[in-house]
This record gives sequence, C-alpha cells and structure tokens, in this order.
Amino acid sequence: MTSSPRIGVIGGSGLYGMDGLTDAREVAVDTPFGAPSDALVVGALDGVAVAFLARHGRGHRLLPGDINYRANVYALKSLGVERVLSASAVGSMKESIRPRDVVLPDQFIDRTHARVSTFFGGGVAAHVAFAEPVCPVTRRALAEAAREAGVTVHDGGTYLCMEGPAFSTRAESLLHRSWGVDVIGMTNATEAKLAREAELCYATLALVTDYDCWHAGEEAVHVEAVVENLEANAAKAAATIRAAARALAETPERTCACATALSGAIISSPAAIGADVRARLGLLLDKYAAR
Repeated sequence: MTSSPRIGVIGGSGLYGMDGLTDAREVAVDTPFGAPSDALVVGALDGVAVAFLARHGRGHRLLPGDINYRANVYALKSLGVERVLSASAVGSMKESIRPRDVVLPDQFIDRTHARVSTFFGGGVAAHVAFAEPVCPVTRRALAEAAREAGVTVHDGGTYLCMEGPAFSTRAESLLHRSWGVDVIGMTNATEAKLAREAELCYATLALVTDYDCWHAGEEAVHVEAVVENLEANAAKAAATIRAAARALAETPERTCACATALSGAIISSPAAIGADVRARLGLLLDKYAAR
C-alpha cells in the first residue's frame, strides 16, 4: 500500500487526473470547513507517494469562486502533505509569454473580493509573512523538471488573481497589463495564502492558454481555446509534475520558511483561544498555541 503522501498535486482546468499514478485509491476527507472539491486520489508516481485533487472537481463542476479552498488545503495537510504542486490555466499579459508556454510565478497580486482566504478569525488572529508567497525550493524543482520535459519555461513572474468567473474586459486587461504582471488567473493566490497558513510549501505550474483580451492581433480568450491549449500541454505538464515530485522526494527535509510560517504569527493569547476554535484548527494551532 502507498505510504502517506508528502507531496500534493492540485490540478486545474483540463487537468482532472494524474497519468502514471499507481496503486491509486480514493480518500474522502471530512474537514471542519466542509468537503473538498472532490475525493483525493492517493497513489504513487515512480514510487513517490502523492495525493491528487481536482481543483474544480471531476467534470469541472466548480467555478473559481465556488471552490472550497480551505477544505482543499486542510484535506491535503491532514493526509500528511508538506509540499503542493499546483497546475492551472492562465492568460499571458506579455508578448514574450506565448500560449503553451509555462510560467513559474514567484509573486501574486490578489484582486479577488468574494472568497475566504484565511483559516483564522472567529476567535483567533494570526498574520503570516507573505512577502515571498511561493516556496523557492518547490518552484525550482518545477522549473528544472519543466526544462527537462522540453517546455518553454519562464522562471519567475507575477500572477494576478482575478475574481471571475467572467474573463476580463478589454479595459481591465489593459489596466492589468500596465501594472507589469506576467499572467492572469482566478485561483492560485487564494491557494497560496492558505498553503502558507497551513505551513505547506506551494508553487504553481502556470500553463499559458491565451493572451487574455489585450492583444490586438489575437482572438479574445474563450473556453474552447483554453481547453485546446491545455490538452496540447497536458503530457508535458504531467511529466513536469512527475519529475518534480521525484526531485522533491529526494530532499525530504524542509529548510524553507514555509515549514514554520506560523511561528510568531499567532497573535491571540493561548488562554483566549476557545475550545471550539482549538477543535476546528488543532491541525494548525497545536504546534504553537499550547493551552
């Protein structure tokens, strides 16, 4: 039987399964925040235990704003996951970043406004450092693996996370482009914030599908083009994740700041944290907020 997974994979639009996963079994995880997007699939990639989760659910049932991000991240952590490899569709905001390229963002701008992006509140306050929102070790593993897979890689860049579900207006797209961002998507900043609070290493494999709608010489983004370009890159994306998982499994000790992100971040007095909060957040709190 596959051992407990220390690496989690979150698949986005067009990536609803993980090719090459052996000894696979579905695990239904109940969380204090409700159900994740789907059952998690635990198995092995080349002998490396991983847990796979379809971000939008199999069959793509969930809009970006309907995803239970807290349940997704909590479920992965509860299974023993320490590093999360995220794959998602994005639009390019620069001429030099072409459809079917891959970007490994190291920064986010969060423009969402209608979703919960923290585990805290409701009786406990915590403020994690987020100046560097992406795990450098995990991102480097993805970058090296993508190059090995023959993907055109842009190492670093800023991902603007919009609310959606509609794509940008042209005015919005031109505004975002004027900020110098590299790609635009609808999910990853929320995941990254929660992963940091859960002390999980997080990095994104951003699969470029289109030029949003700013590019005068290209057709405005539409779902058919997104899916077509994702399918064209699916095999390389899977190979990249597979190789990155192997590399990360060979360096199990985490020396990055992600592993201790809550150290000094919980501002509430332990005596002020109620039993109901401790029951809900024990997976995160018990390491630091002793009774």
